[in-house]
Amino acid sequence: MFRRITFSHPHGPSIHLLIVLIALVAAAFILVVVARTAGAADVVELTSGAKVQGQILSRDAKSVVMNVTVSGITLKRTYALSTIKAITSSGKREVVSAGESAPSSVPSSASSGAASSKNTDGASITRSRPGSSKGGGGPRSELDAMIDKLGREKPDWYDETELNYPPSLDLDWPEPPPEKSWNNQKNVGQFMWDIIHPNPNRWKEGTKLMHHLLERHKDDPETRERVMNKLGYMYHDLLEDYPRAAFWLRAAGVEKNPQDFLRETPLLAECYWRLGYRDEALKLLAKARPTFFQVKLMADMGQTDQALKICDASAKSAPEHAYLYAGDACRVAGRYPKALDYYQKIMALDTSGPQGGRVKKFQERASANIAAIKYFELFDPGKVADGTYKASSQGYEAQVEVTVTVSGGKIEDVRVTNHREKQFYSAISDTPKKIIAKQSVKGIDTTSNATITSEAIVNATAKALGQAGK
Repeated sequence: MFRRITFSHPHGPSIHLLIVLIALVAAAFILVVVARTAGAADVVELTSGAKVQGQILSRDAKSVVMNVTVSGITLKRTYALSTIKAITSSGKREVVSAGESAPSSVPSSASSGAASSKNTDGASITRSRPGSSKGGGGPRSELDAMIDKLGREKPDWYDETELNYPPSLDLDWPEPPPEKSWNNQKNVGQFMWDIIHPNPNRWKEGTKLMHHLLERHKDDPETRERVMNKLGYMYHDLLEDYPRAAFWLRAAGVEKNPQDFLRETPLLAECYWRLGYRDEALKLLAKARPTFFQVKLMADMGQTDQALKICDASAKSAPEHAYLYAGDACRVAGRYPKALDYYQKIMALDTSGPQGGRVKKFQERASANIAAIKYFELFDPGKVADGTYKASSQGYEAQVEVTVTVSGGKIEDVRVTNHREKQFYSAISDTPKKIIAKQSVKGIDTTSNATITSEAIVNATAKALGQAGK
């Protein structure tokens, strides 16, 4: 099959053949480099540390316009040049600004400027900077098309994921449960709470189980609504797949009746915001009754004053909730003295009444938040020497221990090394990433529906770095 090549030169291979071979290898190498460069995506690095991949369409003295593609849907996004640190195009990186942005209330995988919707073929969808009157997202039809398309498609992991649940599980899922005792091997809701939620390696199994129940109860509208609602939570809280979360929350009726879904309406609004449609998120929130469930999202979106109005209006009836949410809103916005004022109001509440035990729990959180601000957020982080530091802070179940590594004057690693949390959702993995990306605990948004765990991670990190810098 192959012909043997012989060389006539008495001292070795022909010099001409050697030159040809070298030329062929060099040509092949150049082709590979060119191909890689041609196929490489453009990258915009924001001053917050976030990186957005896509195709740059145009650039002028004020902004950069680029396309970002998700599952075949292309979205056009505009970034102000003042928010961009560097641009990489055609393999060449250009530094635009070496400065850092001021503490903002923009949460994301990199803490500010852009967010990723995971499990949508690995692409990123960017959102506009909160607080801006511009760039609130594209047309509503674009949002609807994206949600409808991805919501009707199976996730890429679906076929490879086993449908795994105990044979004793009652798939009829009666609510309320007929048995008074807790049984996570029979009741679906209790199985999800005890077995699925605390185990990230089973999140996809749990989501597939919900799809299985949806098919099983196709003739039972009441159970189907409950399952669709649960799917919205699963895709949002666990998998951070915001298009599919929005699809199922809509299917459950959240958008049609936002005032009837006190918890779910802010969840759907957050999906819109994280997908880049801030204006649609605000419109949806405006249709809902003001509740504490909205406060975190409004604060994260930069609507701090509106969030505080909700808290202040409820201060007489539920002061511990109102002051804690208000303090957290101010903290995300960088209003640290105001945050301390709210937290101190919790510490001054009476604990002798029938609700004293609950108030004490809120005081524990407020105390940890006060310590975090004093340790780090009002402290010079540049004084922290290289090394590995440990600290813990109160979570929902118990203390959450964090190990922080500082190298070269930067936060190199943040790990949760010990905890007893159960409903932590994505907080254990996401919150450390946000801290590393932002190189700070300032303005870190806590994970939705796992706020206490995420807050504990931020506070423990602040404590570790603050103590190290003394």
